Amino acid sequence: MNTRRVIATAALLLALAAFAAAGCGSSHQKAAVATNRYAGFTANVTNPWYPLRPGSVYVYRGVKDGQPSREVMTVTHRTTTIEGAPCVDISDLLYLKGHLEERTTDWYTQDPKGNVWYFGESTAELDAKGHVKNTSGSWLAGRDGAQPGIFMFASPKPGRSTRQEYYKGQAEDHFQVLRLNASVTVPYGSTTHAVLTKEWTPLEPGVIDHKYYERGIGTVLEQTFKGPVERNELVSFKRGS
Repeated sequence: MNTRRVIATAALLLALAAFAAAGCGSSHQKAAVATNRYAGFTANVTNPWYPLRPGSVYVYRGVKDGQPSREVMTVTHRTTTIEGAPCVDISDLLYLKGHLEERTTDWYTQDPKGNVWYFGESTAELDAKGHVKNTSGSWLAGRDGAQPGIFMFASPKPGRSTRQEYYKGQAEDHFQVLRLNASVTVPYGSTTHAVLTKEWTPLEPGVIDHKYYERGIGTVLEQTFKGPVERNELVSFKRGS
């Protein structure tokens, strides 16, 4: 009887060890799935409607919060890996009445199909002396429940819509493609082949923005369609090498 008990106990211990090993394996597999979720994504964003070639500089002018604005967006040569996806770092500087009001770093990546994804932003609102007074709106995919979203489709088609970002209560923008071959004129130039989209967020009910994207350049005009008047139009564009 003692021998049988020893054998039974040994068998039980072996079974428990095997079960534990299987559990650990499952845990590692889940981690691997999470890591490979964005396999094939690249910081080399070549989508024709939102190309982000390192070294490119976009200069916009317009009106924000009732004040004349100037925005300088630079595609840097830096990249950051977020949730396993390599993202290109975009520097965005907003000036109001000639003073730097806000500085932001945005992170974008492109999936194997050519869709451009938005993975987060680090934004800081500055006071008159250049000190940070507010960082609300900052978010990063994978942190505190924040999730990335598609910023531009590989093949925009009227009616297609999706969420561009998600960080509850902070960043919940959506967009929908309205038209292809839209006409738009800005200081940088004119085109009759722009993609027109609308953007909205449940955080600002009743506010709708329209955006125009020119092939090979990106955003050329953003303006309020419904809500407080704001406008941002492309003045100059330097293509990166």
